[in-house]
Amino acid sequence: MDANATLPETTSLAGLIDLARYPIDDLDGDAGRQLIDQCRRQLDEDGCVVLKHFVPEEALARLERETERLSPEAHYNQTETNPYNSDGDPGLPASHPLNRFDDRTNGFVAGDRIDGDTIIRQVYEHPDFQRFIGAVVGMEEIHQYADPLADLVVNVLREGCQHPWHYDTNEFIVTMMTRQSHGGGRFEYAPGIRSPEGENFEEVEKVIDGDRSRLKSLDLAPGDLQVFFGRYSLHRVTPVEGDKERHTVIFAYAKEPGFIGRPERARRIFGRMAPIHERLLEEGMSRSDSLVD
Repeated sequence: MDANATLPETTSLAGLIDLARYPIDDLDGDAGRQLIDQCRRQLDEDGCVVLKHFVPEEALARLERETERLSPEAHYNQTETNPYNSDGDPGLPASHPLNRFDDRTNGFVAGDRIDGDTIIRQVYEHPDFQRFIGAVVGMEEIHQYADPLADLVVNVLREGCQHPWHYDTNEFIVTMMTRQSHGGGRFEYAPGIRSPEGENFEEVEKVIDGDRSRLKSLDLAPGDLQVFFGRYSLHRVTPVEGDKERHTVIFAYAKEPGFIGRPERARRIFGRMAPIHERLLEEGMSRSDSLVD
């Protein structure tokens, strides 16, 4: 099956998602509405909700095998970055968050390597799942990326890899843990540490310096689904320890249809471009939405 083919609406999520626990196929029912309310309340409290055991036990082994099979396709990139993915400011002290750079090393499997018979693509493309995510984040409709590389991605962290303190530029991110490392690889965040009214650099500096008073740490496990508003919550994944890779699937959605990532970002993240990115370079970049990469 073509990795970018649209999944028929009749395809069942039974066996792929624990629908008894998470009735996303009946959001208009009492249990479905209650689920959405619970998720929204949790997001309102700290910008994050984790749905434990979203994938049922009988599908977990298949889920892990999927990303194990895909992980050799990962392209690794290493950069030095501050929490804002920006240049430093020589006019500010070295201790200022804008001048605090750390190693970011990640591996990413591009979406065109993930075929249609995988659990993760079937879930990603299913209209019931998309409707559920839209309802959780308060959007009537969300859309799959039109970008064949960045629509559905597997993040692979091997020993020593990490994602240091940072913010997300997109409004929300949806991820699913599929394989946990022997050690490290913990997701930590400071909910709501900044706001549209201010960066709160003083508190951010404290976190970078090791103050854990406002941090939350998640014990994610294979099969857990996470919806996270990372635009205002400083967060990181600590360095992975041991010879067992950490695998996380990233489900990418946008407010408007037709989203395609910037060609230079595709080259950096995946080590290559798709034909659509090459055409964008020739024709000039145009965007169907206002999302920031």
